[in-house]
Amino acid sequence: MPASARGASAASPVRRQRAFFTTEAGTGWLVAAVLIAAGVLAPVATLLWFASQGSFEHWQHLLEHVLPQAFVNTTLLLAGVAVLVTALGVGAAWLITAYRFPGRTMLSWALLLPLAVPTYIVAFAYLDILHPIGPVQSFIRELLGYSSPREFRLPDLRSLPGAVVLLGFVLYPYVYLSTRIMFATQAASLLEAARILGESGRGVFLRVALPMARPAIAVGVSLALLEALNDIGASEFLGVQTLTVSVYTTWVTRNDLAGAAQIALAMLAMVALLVMFERRGRTRQRYASNLRARPVQPRQLRGWRGAGAAALGWAPVIIGFVAPAVYLCSETFKHLAVAGSVSDQLLASAYNTLKVALLATFFTLLCGLIAAWAARSVRNSGRPTLARACARIATTGYAVPGTVLAIGLLTPLIAFDGLVSTLWSRLSGAEPQLWLMGSVGALVCGYVIRFLAISVGGMESGLARIPPSLEQAARLLGETPAGTLRRVHLPLLRPAIGAAGLLVFVDAMKELPATLLLRPAGFETLATWLYAEASRGTYEEGAVAALAIVLAGLLPVVLLARTQLKPAY
Repeated sequence: MPASARGASAASPVRRQRAFFTTEAGTGWLVAAVLIAAGVLAPVATLLWFASQGSFEHWQHLLEHVLPQAFVNTTLLLAGVAVLVTALGVGAAWLITAYRFPGRTMLSWALLLPLAVPTYIVAFAYLDILHPIGPVQSFIRELLGYSSPREFRLPDLRSLPGAVVLLGFVLYPYVYLSTRIMFATQAASLLEAARILGESGRGVFLRVALPMARPAIAVGVSLALLEALNDIGASEFLGVQTLTVSVYTTWVTRNDLAGAAQIALAMLAMVALLVMFERRGRTRQRYASNLRARPVQPRQLRGWRGAGAAALGWAPVIIGFVAPAVYLCSETFKHLAVAGSVSDQLLASAYNTLKVALLATFFTLLCGLIAAWAARSVRNSGRPTLARACARIATTGYAVPGTVLAIGLLTPLIAFDGLVSTLWSRLSGAEPQLWLMGSVGALVCGYVIRFLAISVGGMESGLARIPPSLEQAARLLGETPAGTLRRVHLPLLRPAIGAAGLLVFVDAMKELPATLLLRPAGFETLATWLYAEASRGTYEEGAVAALAIVLAGLLPVVLLARTQLKPAY
């Protein structure tokens, strides 16, 4: 037999192994990824259908009485939050990068702490802290010699400016994190060259460092604005009628599903604009440099300059995290001292929160693994574009506000229940029943779609660090595709799975808008319990629930501080 023939014969098993790995085996993963992508797109398609069912009178009423004020309030809120988070986030990132002062190392990770406090908890805390008869205003009146709130009181926090300030001081870490990483990786030679050419410190920042960080700033601002748009608790507590609040009240209070869907379409338009803004910010300006990315050497600040820099850096941490956390601890201890323990209803809410968050975390990680593995397993099969598209579609749910997602899930869940109930009735003869609607299953579905972006991103990042040669070697040794994933990749993916699972779990614990609309009757989580307590004006047990959410939120902040903000000097 010729050598070439022998080589072809010897290589044929290898080719058959690879062909099986990238076609038959990959097809199953691809089909699963397509189903996941379809499930993510289903709520948006349903929303369009719901909105089309509304009569012209619905649209006319919304355009005349609801949308104008809600749209103006939402636009002003987002504009104000964008300005504030940019100023706070970029300023804090440059302060940490360019200067060295007392407490700088601790401040570099402490600036992330407001991420642990959901916006509605900050509003809940400050409504009591800054109440006319609260501790702050009472202390100010005592200093000034006033005896009654009628004689002196601060401007009411329940206003649009109040909402802008509170949301800005909670959401600025998104900008700080992305911009801090960008500043830390910039080549110090460029900044030093600008100084040699006569630029002042302010000029180096404004004309060199800031333009180069614009893509990172755009990413951070977009994430902050998506969170602000998704907010419902803080806006309602502070009396700001945003589009999100309008969707909730139109559906729940007025029982007008078509009208709520039509308002939700306006929210989706704003989401699309935010996504376009983020992509434009990342693609319009590209920078390349063949200089070695030597870290920036911070300038030492001493005396009153160092003290001033420290005070300036700690101010957003105190406002966005320390003050609300101290308040929640104080109110929790007061309640426990009086009541002796928390109520059974609050314990039940905590159990419900853990149960739903764990279920959502498991299924979110599973779907994320399927989508990411499908994109990897069919990369050589001629269908990588479809697999990558499915992975990208699976991540779009995070951009959809929770209220919009809840409305869009109604029809898909009802259709699923109808199909399963019909099949079950024919097989068992049992009466038709609901399987997901009105159960924890609907809530888990909403969470999975909402947070699937975290899981897919984490899985893709983890898989990118695993060389393809490992799975090829496993296949040549006779391992099945499922066995290759189980015995080779999953052990190597444990850090990525753990990090993604932690972020999904904490986000599920904090989620309020989707929970309010999808939860079963009488089902309370810590977030909905706090919302109900604040709506009734009773802050005692609400503080206990809020503190539990904040303590859980500290876990991903610690993770971010350890993995993303390691000193580069």
